Amino acid sequence: MLEVYIDGASAGNPGSSGIGIFIKGEGHQIRISEPVGMMDNHTAEFHALIRGLKEAQKLGSSLVSVRSDSKIVVSSIEKRYAKHYAHFIDEALPLIDSFDLFFIKWIPDDQNKAADRLAREAILMNTNEKRD
Repeated sequence: MLEVYIDGASAGNPGSSGIGIFIKGEGHQIRISEPVGMMDNHTAEFHALIRGLKEAQKLGSSLVSVRSDSKIVVSSIEKRYAKHYAHFIDEALPLIDSFDLFFIKWIPDDQNKAADRLAREAILMNTNEKRD
C-alpha cells in the first residue's frame, strides 16, 4: 500500500503557493515540493491531491491511501462532489477509480508535517524565482 500525504500552502489568500507530497510504502519514499503560482490555500490543497494521485498512478500501485489535513479536500472526495472545486473533483475521480482500493483520511496538522514542510519549501521556491 502507498501512503500519500498531501498539503498545500499559501503565503496570503490568495498568494504565492506551493504543494508538498510525501509518498511512502512499497519500497518508496518520495518527496515532492512544487510551486504552483498565485492561489488560495484550498486551491493549492486540491492541486496537491491531483499531483499526488498522478504520482501514485505512475508508481503502479493498486492500493492507495491519501492523508490530508484539508477537511474540504477529504469531504469533497468522500462525497465525490464539490460545488466550487468541481473541476478538481472531475480530474481526481478517474485517477481514484483507476486504483483497485482507494482510501482518503483526514489527519491533524501534526501528523502531516512532512507534506507541510515540502509545501512551505515550494512557496520559497516561488519567491526565489521572482528574485533571480
